[in-house]
Amino acid sequence: MSVSTELPTPVPQAQPPAAPRRRARGERGPALSALLHGLLTVASLIALFPVLWIAWISLGPDKTDYLHPGQIFDRMSLGNYGFVLQHTDFLTWFGNSMLVAIGTTVFAVLVAATTGYAVSRMRFPGHRQLMWTLLLTQMFPIAVVIVPMYTILSSLDLLDSYLGLILTYSGTIVPYCAWLMKGYFDTIPVEIDEAGRVDGLSPFGTFWRLIMPLARPGLAVAAFYSFLTAWAEVPFASTFMLSSDKYTLAVGLQSYISEHDAQWHLMAATSVLIALPAALFFYLVQKHLVTGLTAGAAKS
Repeated sequence: MSVSTELPTPVPQAQPPAAPRRRARGERGPALSALLHGLLTVASLIALFPVLWIAWISLGPDKTDYLHPGQIFDRMSLGNYGFVLQHTDFLTWFGNSMLVAIGTTVFAVLVAATTGYAVSRMRFPGHRQLMWTLLLTQMFPIAVVIVPMYTILSSLDLLDSYLGLILTYSGTIVPYCAWLMKGYFDTIPVEIDEAGRVDGLSPFGTFWRLIMPLARPGLAVAAFYSFLTAWAEVPFASTFMLSSDKYTLAVGLQSYISEHDAQWHLMAATSVLIALPAALFFYLVQKHLVTGLTAGAAKS
């Protein structure tokens, strides 16, 4: 006859209270996070208000609707957009602006990329002075340089020409983009250039086939900056383009303003149409913008 023995039930030991989690260095508390999100929301609304205001005014049928924006809701329509597209020279202005903006973007980005690469990789005499000189040119306001540029274009017979306007814009864009591209090329290892030379590539072949594909984020930022500058610029275009059939969009927008009156509703509709290509361009390159803007701040 077997005897069963009951084992005592183990008593669970009390777990010591968990130590409070220490906040990592730089981690924000919930109150600070809520405050920052609130401030960012307010800042976003302030930034969006002018855009929404212009879009709202463009739906009003009368030029004085901006004085009574609440009355637009009952009679909003897209008639202003139809009038701008059918009864103005908008399509001509659009074609001129697109030609100048694309030409400026291609030319300025190529020159800035080659300049930035040369200064980043080559140690020729005066390479540092060259970059500082380029930076110095950005300190002069348009009012100072517009008269000398007018004189130069007149002597070269480039007034009232798209080429003259493209060269003018490129002259103001290249210095900044060269600085931008130089900083981005500094983040690309020099070993890639050496590998290209080992494979028998020329310096230009190394630059074009190896370095340029790696520099797409920086090129996207330079292209976006170049396009926006040429697309929305007014002083140079209104001074150098003398024929109304060669006006760009930003200059043609001034035709809605007469000596005693202004067609605000048509100006608002045209402004919205002008902003659409820029917004589309931003959408196409947005994934490269953050990388391109921040990469140049780091040194390899």
